[in-house]
Amino acid sequence: MTAIELTVNGRTVRAEVESRRLLADFLREDLELRGTHLGCEHGICGACTILFDGEPARSCLMLAVQAEGHELTTVEGLAGDGELHPIQQAFHEKHALQCGFCTSGLLLTTHFLLGQAADFDDEQALRESLSGNICRCTGYQNIVEAVRDAAARIPAKEA
Repeated sequence: MTAIELTVNGRTVRAEVESRRLLADFLREDLELRGTHLGCEHGICGACTILFDGEPARSCLMLAVQAEGHELTTVEGLAGDGELHPIQQAFHEKHALQCGFCTSGLLLTTHFLLGQAADFDDEQALRESLSGNICRCTGYQNIVEAVRDAAARIPAKEA
């Protein structure tokens, strides 16, 4: 067992984990943050995407011990005070989700993109920016519209 200390959604977490424990399993099972989904477990689908020191990362490809000393944000960390984050609100209003399995990864990817001041007018560039998140239900059009709507709601550096 290895002792780790990290920040998850703004709070300090101390835990003892097996050295081989996946970060996704640690988040889902040990911390009960079930918004991080496991789809392919090969880093392809994007359902396990979290923000690792502000950058999108696949939690199914990382070990929990690798998060020692780092700051993580899961989808549970987006909303505050019982209110949806503007990105979540945009996805809701634009019907950018169906089964919801990919949604947490898309929300966190969008959060990152908003902080990067991506080109939201160029549909091809936006679709490429989202391409690391596979959605099997929606056809992406409503997702693209939701990302653009969120970009209009939030100044780039406040995402």
